[in-house]
Amino acid sequence: MESVPPPEDVARLCRYSNGVLRWSRYPSGEEYGFRAAACTGALYHIELYVACADRKDLPAGLYHYAAHDHALRPLRQGDVRGALVEASGGFEPLASAPLVIVLTSTFWRNSWKYQARAYRHAFWDGGVILANLLALASADGQAAAVVMGFVDGAVNRLVGVDGVREAAVALVAVGEGAAPPQTPGPLPELHLPTERFSPREVRYPEIEEAHRASSFVSGDEAAAWRAHAQAAVGEAPGPLSDEPIVEVIRRRRSARRFADRSITRSQLVTALAAARAPIPGDSFGDDLVDPFVIVNAVEGLEPGAYRHDLTLIRPGDFRRTAGELALGQPLGAEAAANVYFLSDLDAVFERFGERGYRVAQMAGGVAGGRLELAATAAGLGATGLTFFDDEVTRFFEPAAAGRQVMYLAALGWHSRSQLL
Repeated sequence: MESVPPPEDVARLCRYSNGVLRWSRYPSGEEYGFRAAACTGALYHIELYVACADRKDLPAGLYHYAAHDHALRPLRQGDVRGALVEASGGFEPLASAPLVIVLTSTFWRNSWKYQARAYRHAFWDGGVILANLLALASADGQAAAVVMGFVDGAVNRLVGVDGVREAAVALVAVGEGAAPPQTPGPLPELHLPTERFSPREVRYPEIEEAHRASSFVSGDEAAAWRAHAQAAVGEAPGPLSDEPIVEVIRRRRSARRFADRSITRSQLVTALAAARAPIPGDSFGDDLVDPFVIVNAVEGLEPGAYRHDLTLIRPGDFRRTAGELALGQPLGAEAAANVYFLSDLDAVFERFGERGYRVAQMAGGVAGGRLELAATAAGLGATGLTFFDDEVTRFFEPAAAGRQVMYLAALGWHSRSQLL
């Protein structure tokens, strides 16, 4: 399939959200690319598709962004943004955006290792990519809005995926002021060649059932859902630091060891503020995920368990506990602080219905991604970790009663010889 060099603004968004930024060579001689955003197991199952209005530097159409060679490959000619607007039930920021990015997850790319838990990873990893995208758009002075309410089948058909092995998980409207696109007529099916690397594939019913149960079948359903949720579109937060966001993203690494050194209270407060900033979009609020913290080594704070505002829940040395909660991973014990993003899923389901599970998981991913960027901007290391769900809630009870963990990020001074 022919490739098209992406225009500068599109290239920046794609490369620094989901592009390959560096390569590593294994002793076998095999090269492995590491992307701009962290991903569970470095398995990179999130894909980007770009729909745009006609531009001088890029014809209107639908394109797939190929991370391995940083190129766009045209899938459909002509302006198809109207199909996405229709699928969203007429969401206005989508209708006025000259550029729309569709995020999909190829589940098997992650589930071969993590099994059914890969469904959560679709939103954790998608959310970390969105954290980069939103920061990049904000730095460029562009409006951006994350769209979680859309007709799944329509978006999947548009980008040529089956909705089972690969499925759309979010849309991002980038820019504003474009004339509302016309709804295109019936679009032909895309029959795209797929190169398989696995001799066989295991399908996990839990993934398919969860996705099906939270899917929309009409634009009216998506619009009614959005109206019931009553979420303000909101604006993206300002810059993390004076350092250009591209440089922050370039420097970001997933820490694999932390140094035995305290961070400052100011560094932790700044990271938490970045994580709790509003997510511009159709279905988010500042109450979706609430950070809880195990402080191991923060200047000016005694070790213990804290709320997001650093109200002490329980004092104590919980390094060992933090490691145990992180599936026994040493990073949890080594970190200066562990931040657990918890959500009241009962309240989420009441407000958002079954679709709320996706929204809460995505909000956790965005919050975690923002925290990791803020840590990097402050010169710290950070990484996402998985965890024992119920044990985390029990540890923070009664303050966390009724809540479940959406994401865990650990931060501290990193050991530079142990980075990915």
